[in-house]
Amino acid sequence: MPVNQSRSDCPISCALDIWGDKWSLLIIRDIMFFKKRSYSDFLNSGEGIATNILASRLQTLEENGLIQKSGHPENKVKVLYKLSQKGIDLMPVFIEVYLWAEKYFEMPKEIKTKLKDLKKDKETFIRSMKKDLLKNLV
Repeated sequence: MPVNQSRSDCPISCALDIWGDKWSLLIIRDIMFFKKRSYSDFLNSGEGIATNILASRLQTLEENGLIQKSGHPENKVKVLYKLSQKGIDLMPVFIEVYLWAEKYFEMPKEIKTKLKDLKKDKETFIRSMKKDLLKNLV
């Protein structure tokens, strides 16, 4: 959906217009939690996104200020993606989705371990994760 075009004045609807489809959420997840940064990294994610959908979602996320792209330091043709402050600010939303999903779905062992750490001190966990992501902004 183009920048600043929303279906209604409802804040949830406006947010979902930008990042509410599954592919956008998975791209944000991959950057946020799995340190994926390149087009090929996203293509190789387990969900199997099509190239045209990936290109479209990356463009939409960039146009709406959730991600930023920069040149690859070793390859002039490649582009790297990172979360903007606006994207990083989605961290608590993703954490709550993970906690909700843990109640209702089977989780891989490594994610269960992370969630166990998270539940010990959610605020510190989120602050630490955000701090790591903010390092990429400079």
